[in-house]
Amino acid sequence: MSCFRDKVAVVTGGASGIGRALCVELAQRGTAMVVVADIDTDGARRVASSVTAGGGRARAAHVDVCSAERVQGLVDETISEHGRLDYMFNNAGVAMCGEVRDMDLEHWQAIVDCNLWGVIHGTTVAYRVMTRQGFGHIVNTASLGGLIPEPMATAYVTTKHAVVGLSTSLRAEGAELGVKVSVVCPGFVETGALDAATYIGVRREDAISEMSGMGMADVTRSARVILRGVARNRAIITDTGLTRVLWWLYRLNPAILGPFLNKGVSDMRALRIAS
Repeated sequence: MSCFRDKVAVVTGGASGIGRALCVELAQRGTAMVVVADIDTDGARRVASSVTAGGGRARAAHVDVCSAERVQGLVDETISEHGRLDYMFNNAGVAMCGEVRDMDLEHWQAIVDCNLWGVIHGTTVAYRVMTRQGFGHIVNTASLGGLIPEPMATAYVTTKHAVVGLSTSLRAEGAELGVKVSVVCPGFVETGALDAATYIGVRREDAISEMSGMGMADVTRSARVILRGVARNRAIITDTGLTRVLWWLYRLNPAILGPFLNKGVSDMRALRIAS
């Protein structure tokens, strides 16, 4: 994929999961500089060191995507050092599992700040730079949950649906200005996200045990599929056949997934801790 060769890319959430895999794969494709950005500075440094040890070029950067100023500073520093920004991967995000009736507004605020405002911050800053340049590609990470319902993860799904809408709408705006926009909607990927998720009204170990049987895709394979979609300038990028089938079925007739969703609710609700 020569489109990545000698380019400058920023990857938020680059210290782990899909972000880490994207950083490694971009470097292997000859990207001139991969900025591994994460709130976990030590993790970002480890990924950057791994990339450079393998012959690629990367640097670590601390960023809290919930802060517009921090994201602006990250992009400003990248432009100052390299003179341009070719790819902005707004990948940082958090997961949250639990019933809405057990959630407080603070839970909603936390996930919206990271999953939605974090993407808005990165998209807004990168879009301004790229429209001035006349080129660039913004890649926002959503989820299969941005395309179909995922009850018992309603707050998470709310943010991911919003990211899909943001990305597909901005794609049309940016086309004549030379800016490409794609949204990534992976399914269940082995990233460690379940371990790091927030669980509300259910014990962490019970929820993880229930969800771990869904069949997790390999994170490296998912990153490669994502980059192939980016290279082809796909509007919506899915990572597995199952993800595509579920999305297709939901578009064909939302009621088709009803029994599957209802069973998921029943299975998770059986784990709920009585208040």
